[in-house]
Amino acid sequence: MDDDAGFSAELTSALDGARRRAVRDGDRQIDTAHLLHSLLEHDPQVRAAFAEGSQLARLLGYLVQRSIGYGLRWQSGVEDSGALPVVTAAVPDPRPAPDSPAIAGQVPPTAADAPATARPLAEGFSPLASAALDHARVRAAARRAEGRARPGEPARGVDLLAAIVADPGARAVEVLTRAGVDTLALRARVEAGLHVRCPGGGSTC
Repeated sequence: MDDDAGFSAELTSALDGARRRAVRDGDRQIDTAHLLHSLLEHDPQVRAAFAEGSQLARLLGYLVQRSIGYGLRWQSGVEDSGALPVVTAAVPDPRPAPDSPAIAGQVPPTAADAPATARPLAEGFSPLASAALDHARVRAAARRAEGRARPGEPARGVDLLAAIVADPGARAVEVLTRAGVDTLALRARVEAGLHVRCPGGGSTC
């Protein structure tokens, strides 16, 4: 199976970078912190999802320090909180039922919130990171099904970003919290349609 099938060029580059980083750091698996670090390096749209330049610089500072402190602690275990289900290729409808009451201020439900059955783990990735990759594909498929994306449009880096910050047990979330990033607000910005501007203008990088 081609684990990178259905991903944008930027996301594919980010995954390649995460693989190289895990090998260089001597980590047993590619986890969500590897993914976050590589997404920030390779995808302008992911960088644009963060509110402040100073926040982004602080976040990158924490990520480059994973070879010490908490990074060493992570090497002894596998990242798997069990909170984010692994999904199949089936595409759940991310929209609420017509009679579901809207709750003010609540993050809209997404494909990452839908229950599903197990799928084999992506080779070399932690269980949580593997589940996040599957959810990124599901998010892209849901956009296509709703007519919000072109037929065949692949999953993007922001799809993976939304998936990895959805689980409070993710290592990426620990790093984000240490850097002072409000992960609920970050996810809400992504779910609201990425109302962010990319370098050079426009909302799509």
